[in-house]
Amino acid sequence: MPTHYKGSPAEERALNTYIRLTRANDTLQAHLKRGGTMRALTESQFGTLEALYHLGPLCQGEIGEKILKSSGNMTMVVDNLEKRGLVQRERSREDRRQIEVSLTKEGRQLIESIFPQHAGAIVQAFDTLSASEQEQLGTLCRKLGHALVNEELAVAEKS
Repeated sequence: MPTHYKGSPAEERALNTYIRLTRANDTLQAHLKRGGTMRALTESQFGTLEALYHLGPLCQGEIGEKILKSSGNMTMVVDNLEKRGLVQRERSREDRRQIEVSLTKEGRQLIESIFPQHAGAIVQAFDTLSASEQEQLGTLCRKLGHALVNEELAVAEKS
């Protein structure tokens, strides 16, 4: 459903694009959730395990940057994963002020067992787009993301 806002052509185009992007993401996430590839994990929990699996131990703030979650949210996510025995916290040897989060044996086994199926579900979902369309979509999303980050940095520098 397109926007009902009656504004300039640029406003209507941007709003309609935003609606499509948001709906596509929501639909994809719901599809993956229904497929059961994330098991009983939230998106944030899955993203945390996946980041630790592929990147190794990280501080909570680094995980938050990788999966685009706030530090307050990351504390809760890591707390819940720790309660389930999937991650552990340890003081950084390089900087004792930092707490590193790493996978436990159980956490590694879980993400190793579910990630291939999850990746396969994503590949299947994107099969509706050609390889070049997937590349184009990725390029456009990256361009939008970088522009917004640069805009935030410029605003922060002025403050």
